This record gives sequence, structure tokens and C-alpha cells, in this order.
Amino acid sequence: MRRAAIINIGDEILLGQIVNTNASWMAESLSEIGVQVVSHQVVADDAEAIRSALDLAQKQASLILLTGGLGPTKDDITKKVLVDYCGGEMELDTSLYERLQMYFRKLGREATEAHRLQCYMPTEAEQLNNKMGTAPGMFFQQGKNWIISLPGVPYEMKYLMTEEVLPRLQKERVGQHLKRVTLLTVGRGESQIAEYIEDLEDALPDHIKLAYLPHLARVRLRLTATGESPDTLTKELDYWREALSERLGDLVYGYDQTELSEVIQAEMLKRKLTLATAESCTGGNVAREITSNPGSSGYFVGGLIPYSNEMKQQILEVPKDVLQQYGAVSEQTVRAMVKGTLKRLGADIAIATSGIAGPGGGTAEKPVGTVWIACGNADHTIVKRLQLNKNRKLNIEYSTIWTLNLIRRFLMAL
Repeated sequence: MRRAAIINIGDEILLGQIVNTNASWMAESLSEIGVQVVSHQVVADDAEAIRSALDLAQKQASLILLTGGLGPTKDDITKKVLVDYCGGEMELDTSLYERLQMYFRKLGREATEAHRLQCYMPTEAEQLNNKMGTAPGMFFQQGKNWIISLPGVPYEMKYLMTEEVLPRLQKERVGQHLKRVTLLTVGRGESQIAEYIEDLEDALPDHIKLAYLPHLARVRLRLTATGESPDTLTKELDYWREALSERLGDLVYGYDQTELSEVIQAEMLKRKLTLATAESCTGGNVAREITSNPGSSGYFVGGLIPYSNEMKQQILEVPKDVLQQYGAVSEQTVRAMVKGTLKRLGADIAIATSGIAGPGGGTAEKPVGTVWIACGNADHTIVKRLQLNKNRKLNIEYSTIWTLNLIRRFLMAL
């Protein structure tokens, strides 16, 4: 199994001007085929910084992947550093330059001198054809070690990884197979789940590994098996998936890439039920998650955002005395919001959210992060109180997940 080091190059990443999505995508893609990522570095567009990063990566891994610094501007210096580092010279690739000229002519433009200079390529590198952009990738081989340089533009990097890099790595795994399955859980934290399944985890054979991947009120449990027989691996993973699912019960909402909103949609459509939303603190985020799935119009009626107390009274007929006595952030108010939404939008099931998302507005009795959510129909309503933190964005995202899970649990109890 190869060990990989990822180096992302760019001042804009270091300064926080763009989010570095490349590293996470690359690491996950490598992990999927059994390549162990051992380090990740972000460095400036600086020759010495790149060389130092390469020196460190060489000590850690036999596969080094770089992104960034391959464009036509003066600060794109990765190619020059790699020539100095790996040996060889720079030569003009005339066929690449001709393709580049044709590309710009189709756009009604002429290639610049900077684009011509971009076509000088290292003699020691194999070019990786980039059909998504103008900068080719570069493949250097030093003994058994690989150094691969890719563009920093995400869709260009993903194309070259998918079409060039990952297939080469998979060819190395002759006779070795890797299989994965992921259990998706919601409602308990990583440490609690670990306690529930401790004995099962201890019983896993050496060639099957369990990873905990927590994220926003959910925990993914990824089982990875390696061996010579793919059929045997599939049977083993099926066995352990069932064992873990049985132990965790309704904490498991799906497998692999399933979204919580997709589970709700499938259940709603199967039961031929409709849903409506009334969101105060989440501001329509629950409805956004629901309608992100094709086919959601088959059950989702619509949503309201009664943010102020006045709107809660006028649109949903929440009694004024309820708001005065208990406040907008209360069990009584979200229950009344559910009742009003059912009446106003005519759905079979309705949800309501109301809370103090922050960072201000809290009190001693109701600190920032206090959120009430409810889900109900004409017969009964279930309610949950959340106590989150002072980060507004995270509070909205957490409340959204908890609300979706409340819908799921409400449907399970019908």
C-alpha cells in the first residue's frame, strides 16, 4: 500500500481567501482505493517553501501530490521548482502550444506570450493531458517514488485525478481488493456510539477496519476490508454491517451516500403523506434540504418563515397569550406553530422551529443556542429541546439536522 503526501500551493489558501476543498477530495479519493494519506501541507507560492514541503513529503511517502502554481502568471512557479528538484530541463512543447492556440482561437482570442511560456515543460516529466483546462499535469518518477503535479482549479484537478492518477494507482493493486461500506447514524455522538459497539469493534478481524467520521449531529461508521477475494470481502462486510445495524437500531438511517432528507422523502412517498414547514430560527434551511432532492414536489407542500412574533400570530394563529406567557422560544409556541401550519397549508404533517441562533439575544433562562423543534399531525405532536452553542451558522445547521431526524422518528412511530 502506498503512503501519500498532499501539498497544496497558493497564497490565497493560506490567507483564507478560498476554501481548500482540493485536499479533502483528494484524500477521500485516495483512501477509497486503499492509499494511506499520511500528511497534508499548505504552502505559499514561494520556491523555498515548496522545496521544503517536498523534502518533508519525501521522508513520509512514496506518492507526493501537488496542486496549484501551474498557470501562466508569474507567481505560478511550481513547474520551475520541480525541474530544479527532479532534474532535467525546460523545453517548449510545440504540439501543446499549437493546441493552446487553437483553443483560444475558438474563443475568439489569441494566446499570449504568457501562454507560450506556459508550454515549456520539464523534460523529465510525463505530461498528463488536461482536457478541462490549459495547464497539463506532470508525472515524475524517481525509482518507486512518484511526484505528481496537478492544477489547483478543482474541476481540472478532479479530472486528472479521475482519468490519470487513480487508474495508475489501482493498477498497482494487482491481486489486492478493497471494499467499503458506510453506516450513517444520527442522534448520538461519537463516544456514545463507540460504547454501544465496543465489543463488536474488538471482534473485527485484522483485515477489516472501522473508522468513526463525525459531522454535524451525525456519525458515519466506515468499514473497510482488504483481501484477495472480492466476493468474500462483500459477504464479510454484509455480516458486520448487519451486526452493527442491529446493535445501533434506529440510530442508523441509511448507508453509504444516502442523505437524511432522501430517507424522509422515500417514506413520505411510500405512505402518500404530505409535509409543510414553519421555520423561525432555521430560516427555511429545512425546506432547502428537503427540496434539494428530485421528486420532493411529490410530498412537500411548501414552507413558511414566520420570523417575528407578529407573523407567528397573523400567519399561523399562534395565540398572543402563548407568546406573552411562554415566549417565542418555547414548547408551547412550536406546538402552536405546527397546528397553525397544518391548518394554513393543508399538509398531513408539519414541522416548526424556533430558537435563539445567536450570537446575541439569550437570557439566563434561555441562553443562546436554545432551540425548540416540533413535528406533528392532526392527532399528536412530538417536541424536542436543543441546547446548542453560540455559533449562529452551526446552530442553524444542527437544528436542521435534528429537525429532519425528528420527522424521521415521527414517521417511524406512525
